[in-house]
Amino acid sequence: MSVVSVHSISLRGIAAAVPVLTYSNLEYGHIEMPERELFIKTTGIRERRVAGKHQSTSDLCYEPAVQLMNKLGWEKESIDAVIVVTQSPDYFIPGSAVILQNRLGLNKSCLAFDINLGCSGYVYGLYVLGNLLSSGQLKRGLLLVGDKSTVSTAYTDKSAYPLFGDAGSATALEYDPSAGTMYFNMGSDGSGKDAINIEHGGSRNGIDETTFQLMEIEPGIAREKRHLKLDGVGIFNFALREVAPNIRGLYEAAGQTLENTDFFVFHQANRLINESVRKKLKITDTRKVLYSLEKYGNTSSASIPLTMITEAAEALASGELRLCLCGFGVGFSWGSVLLHTKSIVCLPLIELP
Repeated sequence: MSVVSVHSISLRGIAAAVPVLTYSNLEYGHIEMPERELFIKTTGIRERRVAGKHQSTSDLCYEPAVQLMNKLGWEKESIDAVIVVTQSPDYFIPGSAVILQNRLGLNKSCLAFDINLGCSGYVYGLYVLGNLLSSGQLKRGLLLVGDKSTVSTAYTDKSAYPLFGDAGSATALEYDPSAGTMYFNMGSDGSGKDAINIEHGGSRNGIDETTFQLMEIEPGIAREKRHLKLDGVGIFNFALREVAPNIRGLYEAAGQTLENTDFFVFHQANRLINESVRKKLKITDTRKVLYSLEKYGNTSSASIPLTMITEAAEALASGELRLCLCGFGVGFSWGSVLLHTKSIVCLPLIELP
């Protein structure tokens, strides 16, 4: 798509939560120690947070939303819209947004709906909610973004199991005529739908006698058809093909330069992919490219807000920053945004038992 802009929207605050349970990839017994060490070196993922059976995606987003509203002093009655971005909803139906609208005690007049996106979802969510508020008819909105990705990975699949962690987040947006402009550049290519895919459980392929059969794909990779499958080479090639040109096109259309950006926050896919994108963009100051994946893994749609509050909270809270956020992955789907923040509320990371 062409670069588009959203006006009169201020990002007021961000909060994020992870489960307290930590899994170390050094203890991943499905592969031998040398392969574990190589995996950590290549992906940058040393440990991950894993939700318990009692925790859902809406649970991971609920506490960040409550604490953020309290910190901002936002009355429940003042929230006009709540959007949940996830690919691991609590239920097939209803959507998680209506569940959270009720659980948070928001008005029945509050707009509430889900967006079914993964790795690019935070950027898309900012665009959708920003547009809803930009006319001024709606004043305040919550973007709740998260995934319980580990529910769909098989322990016997070394290509997926040690990659993913669980997290939820809340971002507060508000109509503000004095705010600057957000610039977006987004795209999609559904020919890549099989690169990151769960074959069974939807309306295309439901549940049948083959759904729970453990199948060996290759040595070290065995999974059921209800589990997530990854084409690592295809994903890597997609990222190199689409992400850097998307970001360069965004800067060109917005009349801005990479050199004047304070931080780049990419979806935390893995270190090899993200460093390859950084090098293609010729970003030489590595301090500007933020990482949270060593401690939290690939947290899907929540990875961008999680990285912001764990790696740049002090800077975000204390002054004005120019940011480039970019999400890319499942779909294939990708999107980047340029935005300014000014002394936003960044809550300490919430750990959920």
